[in-house]
Amino acid sequence: MTVIQKKPNNAIAHLTAADIENIGRELDAIRQQVLDTRGERDAAYIRSVIKFQRYLELGSRGVLLVSLFPPAWLIGTAGLGIAKIIENMEIGHNVMHGQWDWMRDPQIHSTTWEWDNASPAEMWKHSHNELHHTYTNVIGKDDDLGYGTMRVDEGQKWMPFYLAQPLWNFINACVFEYGIAAYDLEIGKDMKGRIPKEEFDRKKKGVLAKIRKQATKDYLVHPLLSGPSAPTTFAANVVANLMRNWWTHSVIMCGHFPEGVATYEKASIDGETKGEWYLRQMLGSANISGGKLTHFMTGNLSFQIEHHLFPDLPSNRYQEIAPQVREVFDRYNLNYVSGPLPKQVASAWKKVIRLSLPNDFGSKVKSAPAKVISAQFGTRTPAKVAA
Repeated sequence: MTVIQKKPNNAIAHLTAADIENIGRELDAIRQQVLDTRGERDAAYIRSVIKFQRYLELGSRGVLLVSLFPPAWLIGTAGLGIAKIIENMEIGHNVMHGQWDWMRDPQIHSTTWEWDNASPAEMWKHSHNELHHTYTNVIGKDDDLGYGTMRVDEGQKWMPFYLAQPLWNFINACVFEYGIAAYDLEIGKDMKGRIPKEEFDRKKKGVLAKIRKQATKDYLVHPLLSGPSAPTTFAANVVANLMRNWWTHSVIMCGHFPEGVATYEKASIDGETKGEWYLRQMLGSANISGGKLTHFMTGNLSFQIEHHLFPDLPSNRYQEIAPQVREVFDRYNLNYVSGPLPKQVASAWKKVIRLSLPNDFGSKVKSAPAKVISAQFGTRTPAKVAA
């Protein structure tokens, strides 16, 4: 595709159709390099992570049996919260992406894994793997972008309802696993009559069963097993789930919402080539810089750009290929959005607050429309590209 520049700093105005397809071929080569070397060290990695997570959770729950004593409560709660984060981020999310299916281990496979989360695995895989990763940052197609409740681009019509979106976002952070379950359930589409009643009822039954199972485990069985420590164990499970929800929400927000990340209109992806799809993932994602612990605790979603380019590659390889991906960005003069966790979280929240207000309030970062011209598909509706 050829981009007609509307503003001097348009993000992709300098790229030709040949450039974009070359980018696609170069990224394909990086992916193939990992596929060709994928093997036992990768399998050993995920098995060791699962083993560590299970021992950490078991040990933390053991400590909580005597959580009447404050040190035990603090240690057990912290350990349980970390174990839940690891299970959701580095294990559950990545296993359900099919990153480890090549091992042919039925215990670590996308078709059999069920995670410690309110949303059933099958529903999450549909909304996340099939929809979000296909339509990344396409407004009206990718509901992960704002979860259908927030204004995510200046081009969207402002309504007074959006004034409350910082509050909705905070509440969503506190109950994130339930927010994801409601999102996966597609309640909005059901209210508009866009989902057959039988299908919605089936999905609702699955979500309620999963929530009941999770709540029974965390808020009934384990507290009762603690005997006299039941109240403090109950509180520890509440706090551990809050830790997991806040952390996960923050990491997810950093992946697609900081300033400088592009959003797109529906019509802009009509006839999209593989190279154009790659380019949309590159400009529609953002990374978190940091050390090995940061990368591990984010499930390697600190390499969100690499993850969106190659969602089925083992997560432990993202750090390895990130320099090669960044070199492609640099060579084609594209903005590789990355920053420390506090900076990215602050940037995302700043954007949430800014877009809750009418455009008249002003902004330092505007979305510059770029008209997309394709010899094969003709003139398309402008896409929103962050300046």
